[in-house]
Amino acid sequence: MKSTKAAIRYAKALLEMSIEQKVLDPVLHDMSRIMTMAQSSQDFVSFLNSPIINTDKKIKIINALIVDLQPLSAGFISLIVKNGRSAMLPFIASGYSSLLEKHRGIVSGTIISAVALDNDTRKKIIDKLSKTFAGELRLVEKIDPALIGGFIITIGDKQIDSSVASKLKNLRQELTN
Repeated sequence: MKSTKAAIRYAKALLEMSIEQKVLDPVLHDMSRIMTMAQSSQDFVSFLNSPIINTDKKIKIINALIVDLQPLSAGFISLIVKNGRSAMLPFIASGYSSLLEKHRGIVSGTIISAVALDNDTRKKIIDKLSKTFAGELRLVEKIDPALIGGFIITIGDKQIDSSVASKLKNLRQELTN
């Protein structure tokens, strides 16, 4: 929990500096590359967590792995590594991405449905949600046949469960009580 709070503080600082220097998108590109590497390579995560590799070597390796870093990103990564916080890099990168979306007024979430949504249904759902959430909505669609029908929408810490599976579960609980 402490490391997550610290990662968000670092991400906020990076966002503020990138706003000041007007390099939001280039820094986002660099942070996206770090997130992608961390998600696709356990070796990269182990490398970041390794206390054996000295900081100068880590910085050289990161600069070799992620070429053409924005100067702000390169300096920031160097500072993080020198402060012994290299294990936090993927969390900082993810936090930066989330904070930048919030800064731009983008609200992200997921919608899970039993079958793929048609354009008309998707538009109706987004129109209804737009009345509740301020900002541009970006929903990632996922399919889960176990829902039987309906959908589950998750945006931040809010969840709307309108699935048939959930309704059947609630009915089952009412009948057994």
